[in-house]
Amino acid sequence: MPIWLIVVIVVIVLLILWFIGTYNSLISLRNKVKDQWAQVDVQLKRRFDLIPNLVETVKGYAKHEKKALEDVIKARNSFQSATTKEEEMEASGELTKCLSRLMVLSESYPELKANDNFLSLQNDLKETEDKISMMRQFYNDTVMNYNNKVETIPSNIVANLCHFTKEAFFEVTEEERTAPKVSFE
Repeated sequence: MPIWLIVVIVVIVLLILWFIGTYNSLISLRNKVKDQWAQVDVQLKRRFDLIPNLVETVKGYAKHEKKALEDVIKARNSFQSATTKEEEMEASGELTKCLSRLMVLSESYPELKANDNFLSLQNDLKETEDKISMMRQFYNDTVMNYNNKVETIPSNIVANLCHFTKEAFFEVTEEERTAPKVSFE
């Protein structure tokens, strides 16, 4: 067997092994992205489940703060009707903003702040928000690793051939960056 044929066969085998390895690593990263999103989703659903109890507790004390409560309920319903990751991310941001306003509003009601049920719900919600924040970070780190693999040479060749596409980051909107303002006029 001529040496050039052996070299060609070795190169072809190495390319096939590289292709398989790259493909498998893309699959692995894509599955990590899905897993991390599932972790975020679990915390978003937990927050979603806490909201009705929190709203009912606040309603008893803040009857004239109907708009803030309606905004929370509307944002919760928007989250419930989301059908894609991107829609859930957007709805989650709106929900975070409304909940922040509700928590700021609670500062105006000393009786509410002393209510054990409210304090427990507020603590559960704070823990959930912290977990959501942490899970978002893990999700975004995983998405970054995956997107880097999809976009960088030479793995982008396999990604393009096998139709791997970039994933969306969980981003904070400009509105979420500003602190909520509550005024009693």
